[in-house]
Amino acid sequence: MTDRQSLLLLPGLLNDAVLWAAQVEALRDVAECRVADLTRDSSVAEMAARALATAPPRFALAALSMGGYVAFEILRQAPERVTRLALLDTSATPDSAERAAQRRAAMDSLRLGRFLGVTGRLLPQLIHPDHVDGPVGDTVRAMAARVGGEAFLRQQQAILDRSDSTTLLPTLAVPTLVAVGDGDRLTPPADAHLMRDAIPDAAFHCFERCGHLPPLEKPDETSAVLRRWLDR
Repeated sequence: MTDRQSLLLLPGLLNDAVLWAAQVEALRDVAECRVADLTRDSSVAEMAARALATAPPRFALAALSMGGYVAFEILRQAPERVTRLALLDTSATPDSAERAAQRRAAMDSLRLGRFLGVTGRLLPQLIHPDHVDGPVGDTVRAMAARVGGEAFLRQQQAILDRSDSTTLLPTLAVPTLVAVGDGDRLTPPADAHLMRDAIPDAAFHCFERCGHLPPLEKPDETSAVLRRWLDR
């Protein structure tokens, strides 16, 4: 039987541990999983430091979206502790000017009113149309409601202030997986291809008919892909 590895899972914006619940259960025989809390800090550096403070001495690291930005910072702060890396639906580059403006507008809107969570207009940006109506969409909305408006502001500020990680990619020397939904509209496949091409010997996987949240939209496939990565 394969020895169980320590696996640290990093959620994205407005996500909590439910994002990774299916994988925590499916990988229980090969990985001792813990999900970091990325809701309490307003910088990526603080998020990474908090995650490292409660993580095992060495661990595999899987991250989605904003979690990927934190993963890159963990690799800056403590690269010797990371045994392998999985980057799902994330990007190594900073926001475009347009995307940064959209984030600031969302933050300003929240400060002037109440937190609306993931609205019906936003949901199709996050998940594939196949999953908007039904349990996946309901789960995304519920996660956002639990995380709440104050954490949303902290997370958006952290994302806006994050570093460009493109120069870090060629230095990665651990087994690395890059994966993306083919319908991801927030961090599209082109961002994943850039990372795959820059990281030495990176494995790559594309989830078909999937948006920005494969752990929820394609839970069995995500678990299988991560199992292969852990065995690599």
